[in-house]
Amino acid sequence: MSEEKKEGAKRTEEFKISGSELVDKIKELIHQGNIRRIIIKNEEGKTYLEIPLTWGLVGAAFMPVFAAVGAIAALVAKFNIVVEKEEE
Repeated sequence: MSEEKKEGAKRTEEFKISGSELVDKIKELIHQGNIRRIIIKNEEGKTYLEIPLTWGLVGAAFMPVFAAVGAIAALVAKFNIVVEKEEE
């Protein structure tokens, strides 16, 4: 499920997913290229991890991020992912 909001020059989307889908969804979002930040929250809105993507990171630099996301996915059953995108 996805929800979209526009705020100035950026747009946010929110996805509700299960823990087993978390790593795959984060990988998919990172490869989109126009993402500024990804925020992983639990169902109650508590933020577990914020991933800023304005650094220009590539390849192996994301390995620690995927490890952290995998560890979080093992702890919680359902997540909300908030994605900030740049307006084109």
